[in-house]
Amino acid sequence: MSTEHKETLGAEDSKWLGEYSQVHMNVFGIPLRVMDHGQGAHVWDVDGNEYLDFLAGIAVNSLGYAHPKWVKAVADQAAKVAHISNYFASEPQIELAAKLVKLAGAPEGSKVYFGNSGAEGNEAALKLAKLYGRTLPGALPAVGGKPARIIAMTHGFHGRTMGALSATWKPGIRKPYDPLVPNIEFVRAGDKFALHDAFAQTGLGHYGKGPVAAVILELIQGEAGVKPVGADYVKFVREMCDINHALLIIDEVQTGMGRTGSWFAFQNEELSGGVTPDMITFAKGVAGGFPMGGMIAFGAKLASLFTPGSHGSTFAGNPLGAAAGLATIGVIEEENLVANAEERGKQLREGIMATGNPLYVSVRGRGLLDAVELKHPCAHAVMNYCLEHGLIVNAVAPDALRFAPPLIVTAEDVDQALAVLKSVPTDLPND
Repeated sequence: MSTEHKETLGAEDSKWLGEYSQVHMNVFGIPLRVMDHGQGAHVWDVDGNEYLDFLAGIAVNSLGYAHPKWVKAVADQAAKVAHISNYFASEPQIELAAKLVKLAGAPEGSKVYFGNSGAEGNEAALKLAKLYGRTLPGALPAVGGKPARIIAMTHGFHGRTMGALSATWKPGIRKPYDPLVPNIEFVRAGDKFALHDAFAQTGLGHYGKGPVAAVILELIQGEAGVKPVGADYVKFVREMCDINHALLIIDEVQTGMGRTGSWFAFQNEELSGGVTPDMITFAKGVAGGFPMGGMIAFGAKLASLFTPGSHGSTFAGNPLGAAAGLATIGVIEEENLVANAEERGKQLREGIMATGNPLYVSVRGRGLLDAVELKHPCAHAVMNYCLEHGLIVNAVAPDALRFAPPLIVTAEDVDQALAVLKSVPTDLPND
């Protein structure tokens, strides 16, 4: 694929984007291109321009585009039954749940809840945490208890539905919808003293707050710019949760399914300090492009708090999505893509700094979830330059670019991306 300059927008792109603006609510802004088809780590727009995709639908397309085993699994299942509702079960649904519990190394009695997205997985986790909070002595009305609290992190992102949004930090997307779900509060990510103080505020009487039911966090804060919160801090969070009988929820929506060089990021001691969560949430890469998400509750006691009617979703765990999930996991295992994520991520991070481009200050991340810090806040200009030169990346912050290529990405793909990144001008305008 050539990396020479492309026209900003082709005729077909312009036509379709004009129609897009007439029929779509403006919640995403105007899309950059109208995509037509893909193969492997490459995708083509409606004008026939080819791009190397180092975003993978925001860490969704684990197997890239049109992987033959994924396509066959989805086609075969669609020819049998695509949807049956939750009045019935399917073999793929049962098999996928069992597979996820095994991959997570969850203890006997652990259970899966399927949703359709990361936000829905986090909604389920927050609801389960609220049910758990009602069992804590400090929340019992009979002894003057107060509603249990959930602690979230500054700069954390857990989704845009009302419950998940209540645990999402970014004020710009929260404030228009105030008041949100009560008794969810934020502490500064990485600040042990702030977390300790939040727990210490628990108590009966006029000044005390309710007990902490759960802490929710990402091991790598993706939307904040791919920033690890630090293994030492995560170990402290686990310790505080244990002392205070609170749950630890780890949001693995971006970091799960092999992306960080292990099936789940909490399994990487450098990211988690070796802690075991009480719940994890997952989505994005789990079904290789099919909408799928969910939550795993660790252990029978916690999992049993959800009872018939306490939560649900019409499409959740439908046979088509479950078949896509099984195919995705199967290919990741067969092609050793978890190890590939580790190797190609290292190649990418080392290669960026080796380009010698003075625009790049440092790189961070793990596996194939990475970011480069820029010398000045020109991320959108860099993203647009890369796009016009055939490389899809993401301006995740004004001074940072995010990379989340498919897990099937090759060494040659990384070298091709590095060639574009090396050529980025250093005098691009700030955002």
